[in-house]
Amino acid sequence: MNKNNKPTGIKKLWSATIYSIQGLKACYHSEYAFRLEVWLAIFLVPLGYWLGESSIERVLLIVPIFLVLIIELLNSAIEAIVDRISLDQHELSGFAKDVASAAVLLSLIIFLITWIIILL
Repeated sequence: MNKNNKPTGIKKLWSATIYSIQGLKACYHSEYAFRLEVWLAIFLVPLGYWLGESSIERVLLIVPIFLVLIIELLNSAIEAIVDRISLDQHELSGFAKDVASAAVLLSLIIFLITWIIILL
């Protein structure tokens, strides 16, 4: 530990990993869309590996699945922050939520286009 009693090195990495796992669990338990996407990922990642005919194809089939999950996590975080600030209707709050949701939609489109191009 350093002079501020904050973990460093491996301890800091371990703490960050624990916080990340807590974040995944929290999102899984509170967000239906994330739960659905996790279960789809559990099915689609092995399928993408199996359907890919080369290492490049496997990566291109699997990475967009994780992209969707990552953007869904960010969307959930933005929604939580906006709701934490105020539950009142506000134009900027709606804008933030809509833009984050649009990011999820775009990631799903990337996923679909990638799978269609590679598999057809």
